[in-house]
Amino acid sequence: MTAPHDPSDEIVTLRAQLAEQDRQLQTLREEVATLTRHDPLTGVMNHRTLIETLRGELLRAHRTGHPFCFAIVDLDHFSQINERFGYAVGDLVLQTVADTSLKLLRALDGFGRLGGEEFGIVLPATWLDSGVIAMTRLRAAVTACDWAVITPGMSVTFSAGLTTNATGDTAEQMLLRAEQALAKAKAEGRNRTVQSEEALPDMPPLDD
Repeated sequence: MTAPHDPSDEIVTLRAQLAEQDRQLQTLREEVATLTRHDPLTGVMNHRTLIETLRGELLRAHRTGHPFCFAIVDLDHFSQINERFGYAVGDLVLQTVADTSLKLLRALDGFGRLGGEEFGIVLPATWLDSGVIAMTRLRAAVTACDWAVITPGMSVTFSAGLTTNATGDTAEQMLLRAEQALAKAKAEGRNRTVQSEEALPDMPPLDD
């Protein structure tokens, strides 16, 4: 004789299926959020997320009065790496630079890819001289990577433009100063950091 059908068994099964679908949907949402906020090649913040981080740090600095630095890093002669060794090697170089930077930088620092071979770094609570030290360490770490593991005969360096926040700054103004400092670093021979500060406003002469 067949046992009577218990509808509660179907309800339990349906609930389990719905719970599993909810978990899969949540995982998909998280993956989409990651893709929209991170660079797909290197896994670091993408351009939009990095600029949002810069704007957020500016708001914090306006509120607290604490200084911070922003840097643009550009890999030297990267187009030649692509041409000589191939784009697959170029991608590995970008990933290695990103991994090296994340390991060296502090947890509170913001690191992202601005595009191509350019990366941006937000260094909270950092004076300009400390920012220079941080960039010097990062340049040394990138240069010291075992690039021969990727391909023999390759070396990688970068140039950087570094700036600090000023009263009334916008993200666009800091980006421009960092880009100008980067251009100067390239013009001076690359593989170096050039710093830039907002000029102090002209003050009227004091009366005698």
